[in-house]
Amino acid sequence: MRFQDRKQAGRELAERLQDLRDKGALPDPVVLALPRGGVAVAAEVARALEAPLDVLLVRKIGAPHHEEFGVGAIAGDDPPLYDADTLHGLGLTEESLAPTVEREREELHRRERRYRKGRPPPDLRGHTVIVVDDGLATGSTARAALRHVRRKGPARLVLAVPVGAPDSLAMLSEEADDVVCLHQPYGFSAVGQWYDDFGQLTDDDVLDALDGY
Repeated sequence: MRFQDRKQAGRELAERLQDLRDKGALPDPVVLALPRGGVAVAAEVARALEAPLDVLLVRKIGAPHHEEFGVGAIAGDDPPLYDADTLHGLGLTEESLAPTVEREREELHRRERRYRKGRPPPDLRGHTVIVVDDGLATGSTARAALRHVRRKGPARLVLAVPVGAPDSLAMLSEEADDVVCLHQPYGFSAVGQWYDDFGQLTDDDVLDALDGY
């Protein structure tokens, strides 16, 4: 299964979630997107479910000199969440990564200010919260996001992605009450390989999606 772009993936994901809603499994939903890529997917989901849409800011903590390789993640002002085995394997310590965490936290706060425009985060207590991204590779950012949301007191916590690595999805099934994924390919290496158009989104793209919703 391949997707033309994030919007098409969002529409297909929305169909699956509508089936769950119609069975009573998603009462009083709130959709939270992981920017940037997850916003285009989540907007389609929120529209189909007639649910509120907001963003959940999470930042990956990359390995020194190889920032695309995630060793952990931060969500909001929560403490960093690391993969202990990866840190050990790379000979890294939490102390050595402190400058990276500070830099990523600053970027997280910058995006939050721009995307929310002064709006407070939504009250998630008692809601079904659906956390949406455009795909799941290592799962480090999604895990940080789910733990952040769990502390907010949702009645039910759902992770929804169009495509994801089977091992990561299995790990995150321990963090969410439900994991919805359309495609779990073996030999998964990167989210982008399952999209024809996986162009990098900008802050303006995120704002357009949120305003358009």
